[in-house]
Parts: sequence; C-alpha cells; structure tokens
Amino acid sequence: MEAAGEEEISVEEEAVDKNVFRDCSKIAFYRRQKQLSKNSTYWALLDSVTTEKDSTRFQIINEATKVPLLAEVYGIERNIFRLKINEETPLKPRYEVPDVLISKPKTVRLISCSGDKGSLILEDGKGDLKCHITENPFKIDLVSEKEVVMSINSQGKLFFEHLQIPPKQRTTKENEESASINTSQENQEDLGLWEEKFGSFVDVKANGPTSVGLDFSLHGFEHLYGIPQHAESHQLKNTGDGDAYRLYNLDVYGYKIHDKMGIYGSVPYLLAHKLGRTIGIFWLNASETLVEINTQPSVEYTWTQVGPAAAKQKVISRTDVCWISESGIIDVFLLTGPTPSDVFKQYSYLTGTQAMPPLFSLGYHQCRWNYEDEQDVKAVDAGFDEHDIPYDVIWLDIEHTEGKRYFTWDKKRFANPERMQELLGSKKRKLVVISDPHIKIDPDYSVYTKAKEQGFFVRNREGSDFEGVCWPGLSSYLDFTNSKVREWYSGLFAFPAYQGSTDILFIWNDMNEPSVFRGPELTLQKNAIHHGNWEHRELHNIYGFYQQMATAEGLIQRSKGKERPFVLSRSFFAGSQKYGAVWTGDNTAEWSYLKISIPMLLTLSITGISFCGADVGGFIGNPDAELLVRWYQAGAYQPFFRGHANMNTKRREPWLFGEEYTKLIREAIRERYTLLPYLYSLFYHAHVASEPVMRPLWIEFPDELETFGVEDEYMLGSALLVHPVTEPKTTMVDVFLPRSNEIWYHSKTFAHWRGGCTVKIPVALNTIPVFQRSGSVVPIKTTIGKSTGWMTDSSFGLRVAVSTEGSAVGELYLDDGHSFQYLHQNQFLHRKFSFCSSVLINSCADERGRYLSKCVVEQILFLGLKKKPSSVTTHSSDGKDQPVAFMYCAKTSTLNLEKLSLNIGCDWEVHIK
Repeated sequence: MEAAGEEEISVEEEAVDKNVFRDCSKIAFYRRQKQLSKNSTYWALLDSVTTEKDSTRFQIINEATKVPLLAEVYGIERNIFRLKINEETPLKPRYEVPDVLISKPKTVRLISCSGDKGSLILEDGKGDLKCHITENPFKIDLVSEKEVVMSINSQGKLFFEHLQIPPKQRTTKENEESASINTSQENQEDLGLWEEKFGSFVDVKANGPTSVGLDFSLHGFEHLYGIPQHAESHQLKNTGDGDAYRLYNLDVYGYKIHDKMGIYGSVPYLLAHKLGRTIGIFWLNASETLVEINTQPSVEYTWTQVGPAAAKQKVISRTDVCWISESGIIDVFLLTGPTPSDVFKQYSYLTGTQAMPPLFSLGYHQCRWNYEDEQDVKAVDAGFDEHDIPYDVIWLDIEHTEGKRYFTWDKKRFANPERMQELLGSKKRKLVVISDPHIKIDPDYSVYTKAKEQGFFVRNREGSDFEGVCWPGLSSYLDFTNSKVREWYSGLFAFPAYQGSTDILFIWNDMNEPSVFRGPELTLQKNAIHHGNWEHRELHNIYGFYQQMATAEGLIQRSKGKERPFVLSRSFFAGSQKYGAVWTGDNTAEWSYLKISIPMLLTLSITGISFCGADVGGFIGNPDAELLVRWYQAGAYQPFFRGHANMNTKRREPWLFGEEYTKLIREAIRERYTLLPYLYSLFYHAHVASEPVMRPLWIEFPDELETFGVEDEYMLGSALLVHPVTEPKTTMVDVFLPRSNEIWYHSKTFAHWRGGCTVKIPVALNTIPVFQRSGSVVPIKTTIGKSTGWMTDSSFGLRVAVSTEGSAVGELYLDDGHSFQYLHQNQFLHRKFSFCSSVLINSCADERGRYLSKCVVEQILFLGLKKKPSSVTTHSSDGKDQPVAFMYCAKTSTLNLEKLSLNIGCDWEVHIK
C-alpha cells in the first residue's frame, strides 16, 4: 500500500482544485437554513421562567410546530453572558463541546427586573449590563449604559433541527410529526435531510438533520475581525449569497487567497470594534460552521439647531452576523469588553492563555520536506556555523521514519539518531520531528497493533476501524477525542517507548484536520464514529486540537513535569493556544502569499493564538532571491519564525543564493536574535495577561478610526511598528504612523516622524521599515550566539525612545527559558524601566521573582534627546555613583552609553545632566 501514499504526492503538486472542496451551495444544512428559516418564528414563553442557582431558564417555542426549546441565560464574571439553547427533551443527548473551556466559568447571579408587558430584564448586579428578553417574537437585547450593543434573533434566523427517529423505524403518526417539523415536502435530495451526496461520497445521517443557527445584530459596529482560518483580509468582509465564511478544518494544499473557504484550523470567535467599544462573540460549536456577515448603515434624520433649518443626516452602522452550524447545540458567549484588552481577558478566562514557550522556540527554525539523512542534517547544521547565521532548531518531515511509521527511524538514513541529536545538543540546538494522526495498517508495527487491540481508532459507521489512505498508504486514525487514547498516545513520547529520542527532540503535528487522501474533501467521512458513539460531524473541528493536547502532555510527562513542551500543529480550534504554536499551512512562494500572511497572522493573534507564523519563502515552489530575503525580513518580526520548503523545490538554505543575499538573510535572522529579550517579554504578557504578541494597529490605537482597516503593517507589542515590504522591486513604501502626539523613530537610521499621518519611507533590499514608538524602552541582546542557548549570560542593551514629555517606560521578563520553575518556584525576574526627569530607573516589577542572573546591561541608547548632556552618572543600590563616558549625536538626537556593567537584576539609576 506504500504506493498509494506516494501517488498522492504528485496529485498534491497541483494548485488547489476547488472541485475537491464544497462551496456553500453544495452544503445541505446551509441550503436548508436559507430556505426554511423564513418560515421559522419563535416565541419566548416568559411565564415559564425559572431561576436556577446559576442561570435563568425559559422555553422558546416554534410558532408553526409548537415544539419547545430550552433557553438558558448565564451571567459570568468579567462581564460575560452565556446563552445556551437546546432541545427540551431530545431523543438522546446532543453534542456539547468538552475540554475547550479551562474550567466551569464562575457565574454571577442575574437579577430579574420587571420589564414592559411581554418582556423580561436581567441585570448583572452592578446594573451597567442588562439582558432585555422580548417574548414575541423572541429577541434578546444586550444593553450597556442604556445603549443597545447587540441584539440576538432580531432578524428572526433562530433555527433548530430536532433529533428524530429514523424514517424506517417510525410509525405513521411519527412520520406526520416529522413532516411538520422539517417541511419535508421540499425535495429530500436537495435538502439532504437523511442522506447527502458530494461527488462519489454519500453521507448517511443516522440522526437526520440536526443543524442550528442564530443571528446577532451589532449596533454601531462596522469593523469585524476574527474567525480564522482563512486566506483573507484581517477585517471581515460582507458575504453574499453562497459566500459565507466557512469554518471546517481541511487540508487545502496551495490554498487560494482572498477566499472564504475553510482551511486548516477554526476558531469560532469574532470581535467587533468601534470608537469607544469592543465586543466579542464566541460560538462554542465544533461541527462545520458557516458565518454570514452583512454591514449596513441605517440612516436617521435630525434637525440642526444652528443656522437655517435643515435636515442633517446621521449614519449609524449595524452589522448582522449569522452563525450556522451542522450539529450540536447553540452555546454562545457574549464578551462585552468594553476595551480590546478586556475582550482578550474575557476570552482567555474561558479558553486559556498562550502557553509560555521555551526560549529556543522563539529562535529561527530550519525545515524542509525532507532532510535526507544524518549526513544532510550535519551538513546543514555546519552551514549555519560556517556562514555565521544563528539558528535553534532543525526539523525532519515524514521521510525520516521507517515507511511513514511515526515514532520510528529509517534504519539506513537515520541509523544513529541519538548521535545526531548529541551533535545538535552539543551546539545547544534542538530537533523537531513529525508525528501525524494516521497510523499505518501493519501487523508488525507495534503502535498500530497496540492501538487496534485497545480499540483506539476512529470507526466507520458499520463499527469496524476506519481505514483511509494517507502518507503511509492504508491507515487508521487515532481517536484523540477519547481521553484514554490521549493518555496512551502521550506515553509514546517517553524515552523508553520512543527509541532514538532524546530530551532535545520536540514534535510537529501535521495532517491532523484530519487529512484523508481519498475522503470527501480530503478528510474523514462525517458519519465516522468516535468514542461515546459521537459522529465525526459533531466534532470535526476539534480533532487536531486534541492531538496537540495529547502531544504537549506527552512531552511534559517525558520530563516528569519539569520541562516546557514545544508542539507545532497545523489544525487547531479555540483554546489551542494552551498547547503550543500553529502556522498558516501549505503556502506558495509568491509575493501575494507573503502579503496575505500578515492579515492571517493578525487574525490568529487576536483570537488567542499568539504563537503563529507562516512558512518563510513559501512551502510550494521556488522563491527568487528577492522574495526570499523579504520573507525572512518579515518573518524575523513575527512570533513563529520557520523556513520551510516542499520536497520538490530547489534547496534554499540561506547561503545558497550568493553572498549578497546570504548577508541580507543573515542580518534579518540576527536582528531576530537581537530582539529576543523583548519578544520573550511579550510572550510572558501573552501568557499572564492575554495580550497578543503581534497586534493590528486598532488594538494599540482603538480610538483612531484610520487604524481600523490597516493590515499591511502591525505592532510587535506596544513599542515596535513593523511594515514588511511585500512587493517586488520596491524602493518606497507608504507607512501610516498613528497618534499625532507621538514620535516614531526608525530602528536603524534613528530618523523620526510625528505620528498621525502617512509617510513615504525609502527602502533598499537591506531595509525593512521598523519604527520604535516614543515613550518606550525595548530590551535587546548586544551579542548574538550560535543559538539562544549560547546567549543565556550575554549582555543586554536598552533602546530608550523618549516621548515629547521626556519620558519612557518598558520592561524585561527573564527566567531559565525552558522549565516550569517560573511557575512553581517563582524562578523569574521581572524588571521595569522608567525614564523621567532625565533619570532612567531599573526597578523590580514583581517582588515574587527569585531568579538570579549574571547578565548586565552593557549599552543604553537614548533616542530623541534634544541636547547634549554635560555628564552622565550611574547610581547603584549600594549608594555608589560612577561617571559614564558617552557619545552624543546632534544630527540624530541620540545619546549612546557603552561599556556599562549594570546587573540586570539589581536596582540602579542612570542620571543625565
């Protein structure tokens, strides 16, 4: 069966064939809701209201069918509301997504207030947020400070298909009742009630039609973001008929850009922003989901009081969002903000924050499908040293295994994997290898036989193990939704179980949408069966999430709980941030893919997944030298930084394009290593405070309308603005610099501009426009090593960009970079830098920290000092004052202090007179 897998390689080399994947018109539950929701009106029966310990419950009834639903409204701490709608008496339980919420959210008792006749008002106790429920037709208004922020079901698109007895098992009476529920006079084949065809595949639905849908009107909002993953703009676009955003995890090789089709991952969470408010909607459903968006201005007329009487037109925007899912229940969290930061915290309170990564994983990663053998790995590793380019990790794809059997090594090409890892480890570097969810069907392969014995594979609808074709040929797929399977899989990473692995080996989960070469849309049949007798359709989008969870847990167990894992996953769901990193999948070596990677990463970042990146250079095809250099420059300022290439591409290690280009790539990668202290500190804030590492401008400048649609530049933290060059032969770029009362300093030339405008910046191939924001302090490393491991004790520098008021603030987070000691033993150092009244102060930002560091601040560069000082002195905590030699440049208004020796972990001051 090996040939079947190999055959697929050549098939994949073609650009994405849209005929392999469904558009909305071919999705039956979407067609049903579009056709039938017009006849679906619901009432809330407010005389049925009951107040439980943690929720308010009432019935909703369909006007035509009279079949009741149960609605539950929860107040959750941190200004979150939760709405659940389920069948009151389903034939059997409907799927509710487990394991994504980090714990049961703590509820806040909602107080019932008297409303108008036919309405109910629920308050959160503080009185500033109210839930106004209208009886007929059913509608909920979310009110904040007397303003309706959001309306639910104001468009009347609530849709809920009830579980039914299969037609063959029904009595005559039950058939009549079913007809009234589903208006089955419509063409059965078109509506796909019990069976749905796509190409040669037939999806037989044991539970019949089970889709749900609900609309939300966002008042005053016209800028929406989120719902990754799509190769689309950062700001969500209006959808037309048959053009909804699709959330369905698929292996789409060479995906089309500016397209709303689903690709590798799904986060059913969007944010809406306007001047003065940010809100979020988190739709907790793991089945295939479609999202329609329609922004429209509504016009009001008011009379002006000044001058001649005239009608003045006032435009108030409203965006309607409709969520449509194939199955499950309606379970939605309304995040009321009001600031972007509040919404990030509300979402992470539910789903968790970004895992704190090991420091090495923020370095540069070198990957290819596939490095040929141990000698190839050794040669590539030596090439980085020979060309003085730092890197931290080399990767091995599927060819390193014995016939695509994961947890094995090809005996000829990787005969001594421990020795190979020992070589890498001696240079303080790491190895990442791939582990996919499909397991080769082979009675001599112990991973397969043990999983089969214990019933650990996904089953087909007849009850046998599902068998599908993937890289190894005929394969079965581990059922990661089963906690016992996850526990067993985690154990496979233990050193005795995974022969040839060492503590420098980390993991890449690929193909985990899951990818099935001869399946419908190259994935599992929806009627495949998982643990608990759940159909795959219920939980498709969470499958990869579970594999990454099990892998991360396996690496932690391997170290007996001491070491942080690193796991990269191609497929993801809400909450995947807790387990590692993701990337944008099989992109193409074209300028347009470099350009679209920025909004794709921004969208991931604001939906909780800070540790994200795009394959540098493009996975498919051969970039020319200019594109490769520009991609390295962009990647150096993005959270996950990996060069990767397809096996059919030309080799493209950084030194293969001639010395001129080697030098440019070296500079980009070295700049990444220079910025590691700043980047690591940003990840700490993502971990403890839910702040994205890579941020769209509107996050950092929420009161500036001009920033709301910007997606060709971004903030790295709050201090650096990055505008990658994404067009060939560019000599000038237009950079928007926000905030008119701030100054922006070019990171290399130190030229400066006042914000609030677009400036033209000349660029050569050796420049990427990066600007430091006035009022910020950025910590850097002044010496670059072969990898992050060589830089533990190397000295720091500070770049202090002075504001117009003469001040600046910044911070540094430091720990051992690899263990959980920061969490369990307070082994961390958190320092605050503040510059005010010509004094720079290094002080403790968190007294709990106990980490000792030998590192010193060796250099401090001040940007924006208007006059040359007469003297500079340091004042340490032991009371000693030391004069400091300095260099001042009047042309650039910079003051440079060098050869300092100020311990990073001690309090000290620098006085400028």
